[in-house]
Amino acid sequence: MQAEEAAIIIKTTLQKLFEPLMERISRRLANKLILLFSIIIILVVTSLTFISYGMLRKESVNSSIASTSNNLLLVGRNLESYLDGIEQLSLPQISYDEITYAILHESEDYASKMYVESYLKNLYFSRGDLEAIYLYVIKEHKYYYVTKENYNITVRVAEHPPIENLTWYKRALNSPNNRSYQSFVTDSVEKGDYPVNTDTSFMGYHRLLRSIVSREPQAVLSLYFNSSVTDEIMKDIPFAKGEHLMYVSPDDEPFVVDDEEFFAKSAASGLLQQLSPAKGGQLTWSDEEEKYLVIYDINKKEGWKLIKPIPYKEIYEAATTTRKLNYSIGLLFLIVSVILVSFISNRITSPLKNLSLQMKRFSTGSFDAEARVEGNDEIAYLSRHFNKMVEKTNELINERYKMKIVEKNAVLKALEAEINPHFLYNALQAISTKALKNNNDDIVEMVDNLALTLRYCISGRDVVQASEELRHIERYLALQKARFGTRMQVVVDWEESLKELRIPKLSIQTLVENCIKHALEKVSSTITIRIEAHITPAYSVISVMDNGPGISPERLEQVLSSLQIQWEELGGDSAEDGGHESIGLKNLNTRLKLLYGEDAGLVISSDENGTTMDMRLPRGGHGQHV
Repeated sequence: MQAEEAAIIIKTTLQKLFEPLMERISRRLANKLILLFSIIIILVVTSLTFISYGMLRKESVNSSIASTSNNLLLVGRNLESYLDGIEQLSLPQISYDEITYAILHESEDYASKMYVESYLKNLYFSRGDLEAIYLYVIKEHKYYYVTKENYNITVRVAEHPPIENLTWYKRALNSPNNRSYQSFVTDSVEKGDYPVNTDTSFMGYHRLLRSIVSREPQAVLSLYFNSSVTDEIMKDIPFAKGEHLMYVSPDDEPFVVDDEEFFAKSAASGLLQQLSPAKGGQLTWSDEEEKYLVIYDINKKEGWKLIKPIPYKEIYEAATTTRKLNYSIGLLFLIVSVILVSFISNRITSPLKNLSLQMKRFSTGSFDAEARVEGNDEIAYLSRHFNKMVEKTNELINERYKMKIVEKNAVLKALEAEINPHFLYNALQAISTKALKNNNDDIVEMVDNLALTLRYCISGRDVVQASEELRHIERYLALQKARFGTRMQVVVDWEESLKELRIPKLSIQTLVENCIKHALEKVSSTITIRIEAHITPAYSVISVMDNGPGISPERLEQVLSSLQIQWEELGGDSAEDGGHESIGLKNLNTRLKLLYGEDAGLVISSDENGTTMDMRLPRGGHGQHV
């Protein structure tokens, strides 16, 4: 309720502010022209701005998709090559038998131990991005590790508990490629894992070395890499404000992310599950604060994902700047245009204002009005003809004045010759008095009913109360009773609450006359005419029914069609089209619509069991008298 009251107050306030302004604008043609051209300019500038903004937005999106997709594809291939290099590094291609033999005998054979240490040193020297190397001998529960100490590469051996419960070991054991990757972005080092410095390492690669004969795992080679190479590869991806970059494994484990909080939020919302080759490397994703265009590249070999979410607001920045510039130019253009339109329109409307003033003087009776004529344009043409009109009017005034005097005398004589309806009414009263003196009560009653009927008809009112119309119908039917006798039966069922209803005068009589014409006059049997009134949710309904032979379907169709004729055409009915037979119904239908609106009118139905005519008057204030 408070919101509705506030809306009403705002609406009322705006009306009070704008109504005087609009009234002031509408007083002068110049103001209307200024308003018209201003609206046209605003619409044109706004439309062009929105069109160009939409085109720029679309072009920006397409450009971002094309450039970013190509860039991610290139970087993704480089990362794929990087991973392939790591895999090749972890496999002892030529000396596999020697290294497996050395691992089996390193605890009892010094030469085998030295071979293992030499192999690990060579691995360490082969790459510049290696942080540490661990070789875990499963049956001995110890590992060799290579680290850099005081610029010297040292291989050490340390005892270590079993690693069977470590996550990365389980992955390598279950992998068909005997390897697994370990990320340090979100996962911390597990209990029982190697003492790895996660601050300098971004990824661990674990290779399971199996016996060629028994396929039993003998050792695990673990390589830990820093981000020097990946940083070099990733720098080829353009990075702007609000953008993010993520490199994710096929298992949706992050290895490179620029913002861990953003990754956690996107992963929780299911973004990673939406990435598939079927979507063409792009999709739209939204978080609680931003809407992103997500461009991604999925490695075809293993399924690594390189993902770059770009905020749409950054993509649309150029389009937004252009839109603001367009609005600024449009506003400047509007100001200049309003000034020019004001100047030109005032030059145009000044002669019209003078002409309007002279017309106003002429309309008030100043027949000496004369408009100023300047130039040869349409306004000058109009002013010259106005002056000629004033001149001709002055010439005709004297002639017309004389004709009016003659016409008034003729009208007075015609009025004197008319029959005064009151004289006829008084004459009927005199006849009634004389019949009463001669004890002719039937004649007295008929004459009185006729006199009261005549008086009701000439009363001059167009709308009466239903109770008055019912008293008139009672007198009218008494006169008809003298004609048809007991063959005419009348039943009136009228709710007492509806007797105050205001209805058109003679409306019920029109419907009753139709029953007499199409029922009583067509048959010799007894006919019952029923008059009733009732209320529906939408209408007050007055019904007049008879049990006569009914109206033929062809004639009923003609009558219903004639009710659709506009009231201006009523004077055109002719006997040829049967118009004189339904003129009363058409007149009544037209009066109802004029008095009560288009929802009012007659509804007529008829069959072999009789005819029903409903006069419907809208309720709820739709009409001026209901």
